[in-house]
Amino acid sequence: MNDDVVSLLQALIRIPSVNPDNSPGTCETGEAAIANFLRDWLEAIGATVCLEEIQPGRPNLIARFAPLDGRPRILFGPHLDTVGVANMTIDPFGGEIHEGKIWGRGASDTKGPMAAMLTALQRNRDQLASLPVAIDFVAFMGEESGQWGSKHFAKHHGKDYSFALVGEPTSMEIVHLTKGSLWATLRATGRAAHSSQPERGENAIVKLAGAMLEIERQLGTSLASFTHPQLGHSTLNIGLIRGGSRPNIVPDLAEAELDIRITPSLARSGGGLQLLRDCIARHQLPLELVNPHENPPMETSADHPMIQRLLNTPPGSKLACAPWFSDAAHLSHGGIPSICIGPGSIDQAHTADEHIKIDALNAGADFFTSFVAGLMH
Repeated sequence: MNDDVVSLLQALIRIPSVNPDNSPGTCETGEAAIANFLRDWLEAIGATVCLEEIQPGRPNLIARFAPLDGRPRILFGPHLDTVGVANMTIDPFGGEIHEGKIWGRGASDTKGPMAAMLTALQRNRDQLASLPVAIDFVAFMGEESGQWGSKHFAKHHGKDYSFALVGEPTSMEIVHLTKGSLWATLRATGRAAHSSQPERGENAIVKLAGAMLEIERQLGTSLASFTHPQLGHSTLNIGLIRGGSRPNIVPDLAEAELDIRITPSLARSGGGLQLLRDCIARHQLPLELVNPHENPPMETSADHPMIQRLLNTPPGSKLACAPWFSDAAHLSHGGIPSICIGPGSIDQAHTADEHIKIDALNAGADFFTSFVAGLMH
């Protein structure tokens, strides 16, 4: 009974669906090919499938096994895209099996969880239309960059759903708490000059370096005050810095990219972006804020009936929290209580030799099969 999920995952890995936004490492990018494969696969087991194009050639997929008739409705929601494949040490699209594992880009994040969820729907196909709680399969584009797919879905379809199980490699733990994030670029400008006469210029790198030290001192202290009993406190990382073109030119431009992880208490206080703006203004730092992108935290009550149902699904699971963010946060922010769950380890996500253990994949498919069957009662 378990061979179906293995071969399905191999097929999914062999369809490149690399997010084109961030150094894809291949010309085979976008979610259209895998969305088309899934449409055919889901229609074959009785679903009505719609592809909603969010960006050109980049759709969300929505598959329903029961009409929108007023009954409670939940969803399985993995994402279609993967991160890039440059510098991988294995064939990223091979889907090869050895050492009891399936290897390839997306094996853990999140084609493994996707295959386990799809297999559960396939095994319960004869009951899906009559479940008292309808369950849909929704696959999102663009999770690995701007989460455009889940944002669009929450805005346009959120009212139809009472709960979302978002596919992520959580080792089948129920992740109901996650931090949010703010990614932003800070830019300092100066005036170029020959390095033999630096007094004629204004060094943007020096300006940026001083300002970033102040950001780290001031913002780091502020962030430490926004705590959560399970997630810890909000954090700051300055992860990238660039500037200048040659050692004999005074640089007129320098930039730094930072990542702030946002606890629910920080979100309730206005969020990371407002805190960053206030810090820059208060200390009169010579910085321009460029392209900020903020993702909300997720905080779904452990008492939610669907979480309790998951905890009671054989062979059982347990609650967990995570410092990363996912589509679940945007669904939750849009009004759909959400959790992340799926086979595979987050430690394998985005790695040069990404893989998933076959035993874990099978266990995930069996768990989701039991969960769907349990919706009859």
